[in-house]
Amino acid sequence: MMDFINNTPIANLANSGMSYDTMQTYVMVMVALVIVMTIMDMLHKKSAKYFFANAKKAKTNATTELGAGDKIGIAAATIVTDVISAGEFHNPVRRLVHLLTMYGFILFNAATAIMIFSADGANSMWTQVWHIGAIMLLVGSFWFWFFFKVDVVAEGNSPFSIDLKRDAFSLSLMATSVSALIWSFNGNAMGWEFGFVILATASLFGGVYWSKFSHMFFKPFAAYDKRITKADGSAENLPTITRDEKDQRERHSMELLVDAPMDMGLGIKREKPQHY
Repeated sequence: MMDFINNTPIANLANSGMSYDTMQTYVMVMVALVIVMTIMDMLHKKSAKYFFANAKKAKTNATTELGAGDKIGIAAATIVTDVISAGEFHNPVRRLVHLLTMYGFILFNAATAIMIFSADGANSMWTQVWHIGAIMLLVGSFWFWFFFKVDVVAEGNSPFSIDLKRDAFSLSLMATSVSALIWSFNGNAMGWEFGFVILATASLFGGVYWSKFSHMFFKPFAAYDKRITKADGSAENLPTITRDEKDQRERHSMELLVDAPMDMGLGIKREKPQHY
């Protein structure tokens, strides 16, 4: 296993005639595609416009003025809880799947960029990080696909039922990890394995507009905004009155619930949504 992790596919590629300058150009093109596609996605979905409009509206509804220290604390809590540890996932196994995929993706791409831009594809430490990241990405992405994908778990669809528009992101992640490991294992620097890597990564980074890739950038901001609205009392512009308050209980639509107990059980959380 250690011999495999110590393989140096990027160095082999350089030794086969592919210059580091060419590799660097490819990486920069992929980064540019992510930026352009993310901007296109924002313009198409008007997500940024909605975000700022909602934040402006929330500010007018705020009941508490937050200082710079409060906002810094909330930003730190967002990074630690929502970003680094994926705290929004209450299911510990689902959280593990997410963390494997996220950190595998980060390690794999960071190691790739470092080796390519330092022109040192034979660096033993970063080569090992590259393989560990690819393995984590493979385990996380396949685990999600077969056991946590909504249409498979909740709707009973076959995991082999594919909708390219819906599944492009997951498929690209899976293909990237598989192709990278096959490329390394076979040691065929310029063969079909390398072509598989190029196809997988191009579809991953070039398909941002049609995939869920861009949500990775929006998610931290959305989590931060949610914490801000909770702290300043604007409550995401939603009603804050609860069922145990007099004004709420006297509303016409609450007639049937006036005498109902406040704790009415788990409701939708009572069982897993597997009704197929």
